[in-house]
Amino acid sequence: MLQIVQQAVSPIFLKIEQLDEEKYGYLLVAPVFLVLSVLAFYPLLRTLFFSFHDDSLTGVSPIGEFIGFENYVQLVTGGMNVILNYPFLSLEDPFSSALPVTLLITGVSVAVGTLMGLGMAIILNKEFRGRALARTIVILPWSIPIVIQGMMFYLLFQPSISFLVEPLASLGIFSGNPLVSSQDSTLIIILIDIWRKIPFIALIIMAGLASINQNLYDVAKVAGASKWQQFRYITLPLVKPVLFIGMIFYTISSMKIYGIVEASAGCSTVPTLTCLVVSTFRQQRWPTASAIAFLSALIIAVIVMVYVLRFREARE
Repeated sequence: MLQIVQQAVSPIFLKIEQLDEEKYGYLLVAPVFLVLSVLAFYPLLRTLFFSFHDDSLTGVSPIGEFIGFENYVQLVTGGMNVILNYPFLSLEDPFSSALPVTLLITGVSVAVGTLMGLGMAIILNKEFRGRALARTIVILPWSIPIVIQGMMFYLLFQPSISFLVEPLASLGIFSGNPLVSSQDSTLIIILIDIWRKIPFIALIIMAGLASINQNLYDVAKVAGASKWQQFRYITLPLVKPVLFIGMIFYTISSMKIYGIVEASAGCSTVPTLTCLVVSTFRQQRWPTASAIAFLSALIIAVIVMVYVLRFREARE
């Protein structure tokens, strides 16, 4: 039996060995694309299919008749603001609509968190006493569950409990009860997201720093290069590929922010895209929720594409 199997598969392996490097590479990644097609692409296409239908809250079918792009048009133009818990897009009051709040949180968090993570990675990459302990402490915020993180900051900015609210309110940074203010709560969510993501981006950058040949710095010192010149012409160019990868994951995670919002200020105070999808889904408006989810995925895809193009420019 074994010999029969060997005779059957031997021609297949022989043909594989005769493939060139490009075709062999495609063959190796084919199983990955197959798994992604089943686990990612099919649900995404199914979501797109649902989004082309009307909401139907009665009858057996969870969706209504085919209406094409009507759900998307109504979301962008504000036609659904009456039935949604909060608008998808509202330029009159950006802090009350999901898309501007999500983009604001993502943009500020990624920019500030990446800079702080880069600085932290450079410091932790140097040799000093207690470096192993410092690295362990830095990882702690990232290892804490999201719900616990949200509750921690909820208690930290609760006026009846926290000692920070009154001093911050006296300085004009927050109001007397920041968790009920959309502007204040958005800033708090940004602080939480930065706090929990800095260890993640720092670890990725540290991996890139560890791969840099230290002889380059020795040559730069002999040539009289300053610390800033070493960073600008050696560290930054060589760590850019890893930095872009870290920023991609950072951005995707921030665009999908939900847990810390719901556990701290609440989605009614800080509306995000993910919050809007969940609240619309709970209303049993499956097609509208699908349209919001697909729009969110499309926005994330566009942002990732921008990162990829910038990454190619950096490599060239």
